[in-house]
Amino acid sequence: MSEKPTHKNVKWDDYNVGDSAFHAKTVTEADVILFAGISGDYNPLHVNEEFAKTQQFGKRVVHGCFSSSLISAALGVKLFGPGALYISQKVNFKKPVYIGDTLTAVATVKEKFTKSEGKLKFITVETNVYNQDNVLVTEGEALVLLM
Repeated sequence: MSEKPTHKNVKWDDYNVGDSAFHAKTVTEADVILFAGISGDYNPLHVNEEFAKTQQFGKRVVHGCFSSSLISAALGVKLFGPGALYISQKVNFKKPVYIGDTLTAVATVKEKFTKSEGKLKFITVETNVYNQDNVLVTEGEALVLLM
């Protein structure tokens, strides 16, 4: 996996199927509380340890959208950069994420295509997030428009 420079506008010809980049982050207690505040999702499964102990996983789980939010950095900063617009995201949360897990979002170019007689240039990107044990916790697919 390589990282493209982020200081210049991206160009269609700079990307090939299989190109990829990643963004990694260890989830902290502060991350979960701040994410709850930003998103408004104060579900006790995320923010209340005593409640979470009584539920299926036996402890607090990190918001699913937290893991998918890391994809934005892998796409918008690491793989692409200025001149790329993140248009859509399909996502499936496969496994729970816990405080202390280290997540790695991996974005891999899957397909390039154009519309409107080549005026609109799109890239379909496989977007997966793995934990520190290389277990797939979030999988998806994104669509990016190159400006």
